[in-house]
Amino acid sequence: MPQYPPIADHGMIGDLQTVALVASDGAVDWFCAPRFDSPSIFAALLDQERGGSFRIAADAPDVRVTQLYLPDTAVLVTRFLTAAGVGEVVDLMPLHSPETATDRHRMFRVMRVVRGSMSFTVDCSPRFDYGRATHTLKMAETGDGAVFTGPGIDLHLQSSAPLWTDNGTDVQGAVTLRAGETAAIVMTTCANGAEPPEPLTRAAAESAWASTVDFWHRWLRTSRYRGRWRQTVNRSAITLKLLTYAPTGAPVAAATAGLPEQIGGERNWDYRYTWIRDASLSLGALIDLGFTHEANAFRRWLGERLAAGATDSGHPLQIMYRVDGDPKLGEEVLDHLEGYRKSFPVRIGNGAADQLQLDIYGEAAFALTHSGGIAESGGFEGWQAIARVLDWLADNWDQPDEGIWETRGGRKNFTYSRLMSWVAFARGIRLAREYARPADLERWTATRDAIFLQVMERGWSEKHRAFVQHYDSDVLDSSLLLMPTVGFVAPKDPRWLATLDAMDRELVSDSLVYRYDPSASPDGLRGSEGTFTLCTFHYVQALARADRVGEARYAFEKMLTYANHVGLFAEEIGPTGEQLGNFPQAFTHLSLITAAMALDDALDKTEAREP
Repeated sequence: MPQYPPIADHGMIGDLQTVALVASDGAVDWFCAPRFDSPSIFAALLDQERGGSFRIAADAPDVRVTQLYLPDTAVLVTRFLTAAGVGEVVDLMPLHSPETATDRHRMFRVMRVVRGSMSFTVDCSPRFDYGRATHTLKMAETGDGAVFTGPGIDLHLQSSAPLWTDNGTDVQGAVTLRAGETAAIVMTTCANGAEPPEPLTRAAAESAWASTVDFWHRWLRTSRYRGRWRQTVNRSAITLKLLTYAPTGAPVAAATAGLPEQIGGERNWDYRYTWIRDASLSLGALIDLGFTHEANAFRRWLGERLAAGATDSGHPLQIMYRVDGDPKLGEEVLDHLEGYRKSFPVRIGNGAADQLQLDIYGEAAFALTHSGGIAESGGFEGWQAIARVLDWLADNWDQPDEGIWETRGGRKNFTYSRLMSWVAFARGIRLAREYARPADLERWTATRDAIFLQVMERGWSEKHRAFVQHYDSDVLDSSLLLMPTVGFVAPKDPRWLATLDAMDRELVSDSLVYRYDPSASPDGLRGSEGTFTLCTFHYVQALARADRVGEARYAFEKMLTYANHVGLFAEEIGPTGEQLGNFPQAFTHLSLITAAMALDDALDKTEAREP
């Protein structure tokens, strides 16, 4: 049976248009090109036999492996430790004009030995189009290169180590190095028949290293965060940056598709798209950190989606899009892939794209109005876009929808959807007054107040003394942890404190937080899931704001122990502490940042009160 690495057993490199996951054994087992949402070239993470991989590893018995990032960069170092020597594989993707969309992407894989001697082996086995397409292979007569040709894409290998093929399909290689010696392999993907890459030289490898390190150091210097968890926050910021498609400014929800929320289960979705919700909430964190360029780029992208007019469903916005704004995300099952540890089906595309999720209008308004936002940079047209959305929402807020968790069990009157609809009007009204913009303020205000009263009356359960998931149940839902964050209730409002206590009893397990209980609120899918890491960080924020600072800090520190060896998080934590779901998840790293900032603020206030 194929041996799959743990989902968390990976670091990530990228060039702001696509990424690669590198397992701690030196295997690139997930890589799509030329974009995040393109078909895969390496997908062994979904099928060890059919998916394809690119592995460089030490050829020695009893190898101990460690992995780390060069501090404050996206340069990944995989270290192999043996009795005979210590060697490293340094992986990076240079960033040349990342905001210009291109079919050409490069990955440098540099082998070096720092003590003793070590033999490295190479195995490059691409499988184009999720393993559905065949390819041809042409080896260089000099033995230092190869070209794989697949549908629409060429993959060039250039190597300072000898390469060969045993089967005419895949490429192997080997090299033995002593302390101080290096060898390099560069992988370049480009369109079929495009000009081949420049020859590999030592100077080219050193330049790629220097420019990549310099890019990340310069970018991170713009961060304003100086709190207690600087290294952790920096890593999350870099992760969010890596998961953003620079040509449009649109962030993807995660790097992967098809990774399971439960081993062997069917909750296996494709997250390589831009969710209005996730991306909008990330904007506030980016601005608070000082990354205004990224925030404004996303605001422009979001404004373009609004300006494009109604979607096929007739709604002003769709819940998710491709990174270039394409709304077509047809879902299909890859029957030929067995799935991670036989977690089937493997899905690409996302059938939830046409769901009605009314909360997205609140998150979009938050993004467009944060720190002035579109009132300052979007001009009259930008304000008109907001006004049209709010006028539409005034007609449509009071109807069932599928809710934030994209359930497939039918539409309901979800409390979170009403909460964020309230946010949309609260933000719009405030902005219209602050900047004296034309608006139907009388109607917007009446709608805002009607939503507030409805949530207080129908979203509140006297039986549970808590706000509940939807109006027809007493089930709790941790999405409502954002109620004080968005200003709907005060952090110490009696109803909110009672809700927080109820969540402590029903959704929290050793500081880890479940989204909801699917057995009590069927969501149309079989199986269960782990605790949702995003919600755990939202729980930390809620505790901190409620002045339960000691509990908040303890929960936060415990949550950080679930990060992988290089500080990355997937969607969920399983029953035995393993990471589950797509990886790494941008929403999780966003919530880590906001939790750290809220906790810093609460601790500062607590310390200021102490004698």
